[in-house]
Amino acid sequence: MSWQSILADVLLASAVLIVAASSVGVLVMRDASQKVHFVTPIALVAPVLVAAAVTLRAGWSAPTGQSWLAVGVVCVAGPVLSHATVRAARVREHGDWRNRTGVIPAEKDT
Repeated sequence: MSWQSILADVLLASAVLIVAASSVGVLVMRDASQKVHFVTPIALVAPVLVAAAVTLRAGWSAPTGQSWLAVGVVCVAGPVLSHATVRAARVREHGDWRNRTGVIPAEKDT
């Protein structure tokens, strides 16, 4: 076994552990605004580790380019989808996503 193969296996195992740990966090949290924080490592960190493992195994080739292109799409779409999910949850809870009280949440205690 080469060092590249071993490092690729370590990267893939790390990606699996991150997905498993984040999945537990999603199951434990109560509402969407808490759960979305645990989706971020699944959507951003794990794909980068998998693409790095593909790069180590295949070298710079077409599959590597496709993997990094997919990571780029996921890294752009992930935060947008997370924001849309939390906004939809807020609309469901409060009927509107805007703060209609006119008070900034940090200023409530003053």
